[in-house]
Amino acid sequence: MPTDTQRLSLAVARLNRRLRQERHSDLTPSQLAVLGTVRVLGPTSPSSVAARERVSAPSITRTINCLVEEGLVERSPHPEDGRQVVVELSDLGEKVLAEERQRRDAWLHVRLRELDNRERAVLREASALLERLAES
Repeated sequence: MPTDTQRLSLAVARLNRRLRQERHSDLTPSQLAVLGTVRVLGPTSPSSVAARERVSAPSITRTINCLVEEGLVERSPHPEDGRQVVVELSDLGEKVLAEERQRRDAWLHVRLRELDNRERAVLREASALLERLAES
C-alpha cells in the first residue's frame, strides 16, 4: 500500500506530465519554466532566476542564452553595476508564454469542470499548500 507521500508524489508527477503533453512549443520544460520565472520576477538578474529555479548559474546562463537567441528574452546592462546584466521577457516571449499557458489552462479548465464544488474547493486549498511546499 503506497504511503501518503508516495501517492502525492505520483499524483503531482502525473499531473505535471499530463500538463506538459498540452505543450505545442519547441521549448523545453526548463526553458518554459525560466520564461515564467522571468515574467514573475520582471527585469532581474540571471542569478535571481537561478535561485528561484534552484539551478546553477552556468545552467541558467545556458538557458537564458538560448532564450535570447530565440528572441524570447532580452538582456541589457545592469543600470547600477556594469559587471551584471538584467534579463526580461520580450514581447515575443510574453506571447509564447501566454499561448502555452492558455493551452494548458484550457485543458485543465475542462477537467476541473468535471469535479463538483467540494472537490474544486479542496483543490483550491491544496494549490496553496503545494505552492508552499514547492517554495520551501
